Order: sequence, then C-alpha cells, then structure tokens
Amino acid sequence: MYVILIITVLFSLFYLFQINKMTFALCESREIPEEKQNKIYATVNILITILMLSLYVEVFMKV
Repeated sequence: MYVILIITVLFSLFYLFQINKMTFALCESREIPEEKQNKIYATVNILITILMLSLYVEVFMKV
C-alpha cells in the first residue's frame, strides 16, 4: 500500500514539474508580461494540485 502511495507522490511531483516547464515555455513564446505570469502559474498549479489530489483519493480508495 505504501509503495503505491510513494509512486503516486513521485509521479505527481514529476508531473507538476513538467507542467510548470510547459507553462514557462508558453509564457516565453507568447511574450506574456511578468505581472500576468504569476497569475498564470498560480492558476495552473492550483488546478494541477486539485487534479493530483483527486488522483490520490481515487488510488487510495481502490487500495
């Protein structure tokens, strides 16, 4: 059971890192002003965190 939890957490951290990398690339390519970038990062990170929490709950309920 703990192995699945550890794998889920590691996957979540890797996924969050990759999404932030893609968000950075989007902000650079679209030349989004620095003031708006913080709001974009916050929104993306909150949505991805909600997605990861729901994944965790789903995995935890199945085990």
